[in-house]
Amino acid sequence: MTRNTAREIAAHLAYALSFTDLRVEEFLDRQLSEENFAGLAPECELYRDLPNQKQEAYIRRLITGVAEHAAELDAYIEKYAKGWRFERISLMASAIMRVAMFEILYMPDIPHGVAINEAVEIAKKYESSETVRFLNGILGSFVRQEVKE
Repeated sequence: MTRNTAREIAAHLAYALSFTDLRVEEFLDRQLSEENFAGLAPECELYRDLPNQKQEAYIRRLITGVAEHAAELDAYIEKYAKGWRFERISLMASAIMRVAMFEILYMPDIPHGVAINEAVEIAKKYESSETVRFLNGILGSFVRQEVKE
């Protein structure tokens, strides 16, 4: 499994967070279990291989951070979503942006351009080209306005 795949799984999990009342640790334990991956693998190639220890730690850090900083990340999305009401943004697009913004703000080892490019590539798999451009614009504006290098 590559970091790209781990990041895409994290986007899936950030999306799934919208539908659970479980504590983040319990949610991640269930989602990252061998049984869950075995059940999802026939439907989605992303789940063919379990993450190794380093990849699982990365996914857990992302999802825990996204959960802890959800209000902050959503406020940034709303601030830069020019012409779009937050409710109009799909849950998957929001999840992808939350993951990228968390990486940009709280994971200094990941270059901002990588976080944005990966978010755009993931979004291309799940969203319309209009939404991909919108997501790219929000993340670009966010970095230019909010992040001090």
